[in-house]
Amino acid sequence: MSPDLPPVAPSVTAALVAALPPRLRKRLDAGVTKLLARPVTRDGDTVRIAVDDGTDVVLHAPGGSVTGADAIRCGCLLAPDCLHRAAAASAAPVAGDTPDLGTAGESGSAEDPGPAGEPGPGGDGDATKGTAEGEPGEPETATPAQHAAAHAVFDAAAAVLEAGTDGAGAVLQAELLHAAHTARLAGLPRASAAAVAVVTAVRAARAADPAYRLGDLAGALTAVLDVAHRLPHATGPELSALRGTVRQPYRPDGSLRLYGLFSEPVLTATGYAGAVTWTADADGRLYTVSDVAPGGPARATGAADRAVRVGDTTLTHRELSRAGLAVSGATVSPTGRLGAGAGVRAVRAAGAAWHDEPLDRLWAVPAADQVTRALEGGQDLLFLEVTLTGTVRETAGDCLLADCAGVSLRLAAAHDDPALPYRENLRLLAGAAGSRLRIVARLTPGPHPRALLLAVAHPTDPAARVDLGLDRLQHADLPRDTFVPGGGAAGGDEAPLHLLRRRVHQAVPGGRRVLALAAGTPGDAARLRRLGLATAADLLDDLRTAAVDRSRDVFGRLVPADRGRFARSWLAAAVYTEVVEQALCVHAWGGAARAAAAPATA
Repeated sequence: MSPDLPPVAPSVTAALVAALPPRLRKRLDAGVTKLLARPVTRDGDTVRIAVDDGTDVVLHAPGGSVTGADAIRCGCLLAPDCLHRAAAASAAPVAGDTPDLGTAGESGSAEDPGPAGEPGPGGDGDATKGTAEGEPGEPETATPAQHAAAHAVFDAAAAVLEAGTDGAGAVLQAELLHAAHTARLAGLPRASAAAVAVVTAVRAARAADPAYRLGDLAGALTAVLDVAHRLPHATGPELSALRGTVRQPYRPDGSLRLYGLFSEPVLTATGYAGAVTWTADADGRLYTVSDVAPGGPARATGAADRAVRVGDTTLTHRELSRAGLAVSGATVSPTGRLGAGAGVRAVRAAGAAWHDEPLDRLWAVPAADQVTRALEGGQDLLFLEVTLTGTVRETAGDCLLADCAGVSLRLAAAHDDPALPYRENLRLLAGAAGSRLRIVARLTPGPHPRALLLAVAHPTDPAARVDLGLDRLQHADLPRDTFVPGGGAAGGDEAPLHLLRRRVHQAVPGGRRVLALAAGTPGDAARLRRLGLATAADLLDDLRTAAVDRSRDVFGRLVPADRGRFARSWLAAAVYTEVVEQALCVHAWGGAARAAAAPATA
């Protein structure tokens, strides 16, 4: 996947790959690899790839993304049904709705809430429509088109899981993108977005993207299989939640007095970049102002110095993170994003330091309560007071170790792109061991306390703050006298749940065949049972059985594996692991708080 190319709509990639004859489909992955090595030039909305000295592939992306197959053209003799067009679409990021996840969203307003799903057969573009009006009181069910779309998404995702990332080439990716497009037309934006997320993560894995994480891909596969599996059987509110929504409705929120907290850059694998600034009101409610659009690292680092799109204020994101804002006629999305409609008025106001009211109250909430709130679907930001104690080396790089009210916490870089200063700032903060700081971090759920570090109070000036993705610390910013009170790796034995988790994760890169070979250690299930995790042991046995289950026809030949059976067994193990790890996460953070609400089992 090349960030130099504009995002391409899933339907475009699916259509171009489907149009290839079988002999060219076999060559598609090699074609993608070759195309990624060719020079790319951009002129406004037009991107040109030099296939060779006399042939170019041209992508037209008005508005920042490619939305039609005719917007990708090739000058070779085999065009339009050539390999180059399909390869270009498969090499580009997957276009979708601009992210609105609190950490990554485009500027929007109540008057311009974003694109809605296109109407399709049986879907009508309405994510809230049931099969029929039915009798009063009859629970709402999915439409026939939504049933079919959910099954298509499940089957396509199961094929990716069976093949693993090593075998999930451009053809399997295109089939999942086609299923995602079908789901969107049927009014299932949540399933569609989950499928696109899997393709994006698979491409990152195959391209050895440094930002790729195996756990993220495993989570994306769990999400898409879970939604597609549950949706045909769901009714009422559960069905509405599984369908999801594309539009982010903005509600009037009157007048707001906001105080800047911090800003963070946004740089996604789907080709979007920019900045989001977090603010809070006097009651501690969080609001965001975003500026995210198609782009790369340069946009991520430059957006912080652009004026925020709220009213007619001239504050930049960097300035707002330390100042305040008085807003009248405010509109707010369900995720807390401020709208930028014509009726919104905003003027600069005084800010507040993290130790001053009203921001001080954010750090007064116990860490365990903040973790429980995040695991139950609330805001995943953590406001913590920690003492830096050292560093620990991990596969992805060094992490800071910190003590948080007796809890040993690992703080990792929020993004590994070298254009962003997260990793460099973490290295410098390692020299401030012994310092007690207020921090803002994003929870990483797991059996050990872990979070992504976003912002810190300045090591030598507690009234100031450092946005670690935008500001660059200097050695002069560190205290002169620091010490390391027992730095090193965090202790603690890992729960035996890892015996199941590693098999769940092992299937993601290697697919069913690798798991069939590797999952045959009978001692793992026996150990889980001895330690009281009988359900985990049963799930591990079932996963191994599903991986090795291959029947034969009357002539003794192996018949194709049952992808659905394997996918359901893997999903059950993945969801169980996620639920137990959430409970362990709360316990690890000092968990007197109750365990977070768990997703339904497969």
